[in-house]
Amino acid sequence: MKGGETLRLEDGRLLGYAVYGDPEGWPIFYFHGFPGSRLEAQLADRVAARMGIRLIALDRPGFGLSDFKPRRTIFEWPDDVVKIADALGINRFATIGVSGGGPYAAACALKIPQRLTAVAIVCGLGPLDTPNGTDRMIRTNHLIFFLGRRLPWLAKISLWRIAYQVRRNPEGTLRRMIVALPDPDKAVLARPEVKTAMKDNVVEAFRGGSRGAACELLLYTRPWGFLLQDIATRVNLWHGEQDVSVPPTMGQYQARTIPNCRAIFYPGEGHFSLVINHMEEVLSGLLE
Repeated sequence: MKGGETLRLEDGRLLGYAVYGDPEGWPIFYFHGFPGSRLEAQLADRVAARMGIRLIALDRPGFGLSDFKPRRTIFEWPDDVVKIADALGINRFATIGVSGGGPYAAACALKIPQRLTAVAIVCGLGPLDTPNGTDRMIRTNHLIFFLGRRLPWLAKISLWRIAYQVRRNPEGTLRRMIVALPDPDKAVLARPEVKTAMKDNVVEAFRGGSRGAACELLLYTRPWGFLLQDIATRVNLWHGEQDVSVPPTMGQYQARTIPNCRAIFYPGEGHFSLVINHMEEVLSGLLE
């Protein structure tokens, strides 16, 4: 099941997922970044197994094994999570949203609190109107979000081009991505097992083309359909202060805005390094 399974939902769509860690352990649903797929969670497989955690990584619509869903919203995502939890016989569970998965974890915190035992947002993307939110953002990310807000047709073309480059030369695409990252991120991405997992993840993200990524980009750049200040559930938040993919100002804004938020910021960590170096700590926080 580590490669992936699919579940057919009531509306006929297939939803892809993979299970990592302990198959009999405590269930935690993992929401991948952007662009990403269920394979992103493979790097947490060993630590989850050691901690007795059943880590269930889902493909959002249009990514990996999941069918595209036109006109979807971020706030609809908890409905899909509940459907797969019910299908797997899981009543209560925790969620973790990493990077672009952060808004989806926040949506679950607000919409399905009765099903949740804990929520984590890790280097999570915040609203793009966050004050100074994109000031330190890496140029490529800043540009794609700018296009999503101002020139969505051009953003779609840009993502099509990225998908083409990923399929044609995934190693080269990753090398270009790493150049502008801070040293902590470069260090972890130099590890062979991390590099391989990242390559597998980004290739799988575009399995069905760029349509899913283009749809999701537009969702990020528009109102999410809910307000962070309305979340009553406790949220654990982790963010690296050297993050240039999702700048720490976004994490700070979420920490101030979510009423019951426990936030930890790491001075020596970037975007990727935080997830890889502190995953055991993050998962431990979800078991408290």
